[in-house]
Amino acid sequence: MAYVAVSVLSHPGLVRDRNEDSLVVGPWTLCATVTENPQTLVFPLGTPLVVAAADGLGGQPGGEVASALVVRRLASTGPVLTDENGVREALHACNREVYAAASGGGPATMGTTVAGAVILPQSLLAFNVGDSRVFAALRDGLLQVSVDDNPPTEPGQRVTSLVTQALGGTAEYRAITPHVTAASVAPGDRYLICTDGLTDPVPNDVLDGLMREYDDGRAVFELWKAAIAAGGPDNITLALVRVADQ
Repeated sequence: MAYVAVSVLSHPGLVRDRNEDSLVVGPWTLCATVTENPQTLVFPLGTPLVVAAADGLGGQPGGEVASALVVRRLASTGPVLTDENGVREALHACNREVYAAASGGGPATMGTTVAGAVILPQSLLAFNVGDSRVFAALRDGLLQVSVDDNPPTEPGQRVTSLVTQALGGTAEYRAITPHVTAASVAPGDRYLICTDGLTDPVPNDVLDGLMREYDDGRAVFELWKAAIAAGGPDNITLALVRVADQ
């Protein structure tokens, strides 16, 4: 029987005093908390499986509330997400829910990014809003399939913490334009879903080298170690998805 193995880890890093990231894997959520070591969950390939990481906006109150709202919404709607339009509507609903929570007494500008994938029997729907990322691990290297919502960087600047869109994050409601990309799925395929706490301090070539050397929980652990070795400047959350047929 074909199955999907998902290995995950979420950690505050070495600078932040709390974790504002959240994760969803199928019905399982990890909201603004810490895993001390990688966890691996296995699901049969069939019912739509949503895997996503949400990164609460730093520097604004309530980031952990916003990220938790989003992954819980995705956990509840994931089993019915079968096409690109459904994924877009689910993300619009997440955006509305974050704004509704803010207007209902939550922090007025709380917000979050999100990136993830819905794994179907023969395809995968990658999605994101903000600068959390989805990568396909290909034979010739990592391919980023998400689209960064960042302004242009200054000369000599590799990364920026600014985002051009997020779920929530502003005092007045702002609509989003989700990025959704469809790809085929076959046994052996692997996808990395992560917040910028991994990709900002760790260059893509280092990520690629570790992904080539390790798999599943060990790969997740080594990727996290690389972010910590680079200073761990932000919350680090990642999920490694592997499709297998036995």
